[in-house]
Amino acid sequence: MSSNISVIKVCQQCKTEFTARTNVTKFCGKKCTDFAYRQKKKQEETQRDYDTLKILTVKPIVSINEKEYLTVTEACKLLSISRTSLWRTVKKKEIHAIKMGRRTIFKRSDLDFALSRLLS
Repeated sequence: MSSNISVIKVCQQCKTEFTARTNVTKFCGKKCTDFAYRQKKKQEETQRDYDTLKILTVKPIVSINEKEYLTVTEACKLLSISRTSLWRTVKKKEIHAIKMGRRTIFKRSDLDFALSRLLS
């Protein structure tokens, strides 16, 4: 079962006119088809990487907001300051640090209070 239709179309890739044998043909030949396929796959991969990165960057902030006690790294992220600046504020006794063995933690309410005091 073959058809004898011929439709003049414009290639979506190279923008040249060509005669298509079906109504659904989008590209003039294999070269344009392959190029468009590679571009589509590259765009999908980029979008997938972007979505993964977005999940990874948003997820830690959400978990920080839910915790009552924060580690040094989490406190730095919450306050948007460096470790050195955090330890400087601890030394000035603007923020209270709790030592548990070798680990140092910060109470979330203390950090929020110190942040509000620093901003006002």
